[in-house]
Amino acid sequence: MRAFGRPAPDEHDPYYAGYVAQVPDGDVLDILAEQSRTTPALLEPLPPSTWRFRYAPGKWSLGEVVGHLCDAERIMAYRALRFARADRTDLPGFEENAYTPAGRFDERSPESLLDEYRAVRAASLALFRNLPPGVGERRGIANGHPMSVRALVYVIAGHERHHLQVLRERYLRPPQ
Repeated sequence: MRAFGRPAPDEHDPYYAGYVAQVPDGDVLDILAEQSRTTPALLEPLPPSTWRFRYAPGKWSLGEVVGHLCDAERIMAYRALRFARADRTDLPGFEENAYTPAGRFDERSPESLLDEYRAVRAASLALFRNLPPGVGERRGIANGHPMSVRALVYVIAGHERHHLQVLRERYLRPPQ
């Protein structure tokens, strides 16, 4: 299993610093594996109506948040793959606020969204666990900023932690 140390601030766009900071100490791959169990366990018991709930006008539904997690993880893992393979091509950004409505996640069942989440995470873990030694420090340019492979791994874990905190606070808390 590949170990990745915490990335330095110059290994990622400052925008991602908050996500990286949310990742606790420990093996980030173990954290990703744990999320692959705990996130579905948190969301599976919820009734389908909860998946379309929006805590405010213009905010994403719970189903859209899960779809967004899948989209963002795919993009970050793709960037990591390109950089790990020494691809020096500058990679563009992506507009999450365009992706999410285009994903039409509210038309899907919770089961299909969680199945996709599990598949995306399994693919990411397979990639990261099998990278050659030293590749975590390899860098490329994404959305105009230097990014290391290991920073992208941390961004995936921290991004999910961020959104799960929002889900717990805004979607899953009993009304007061």
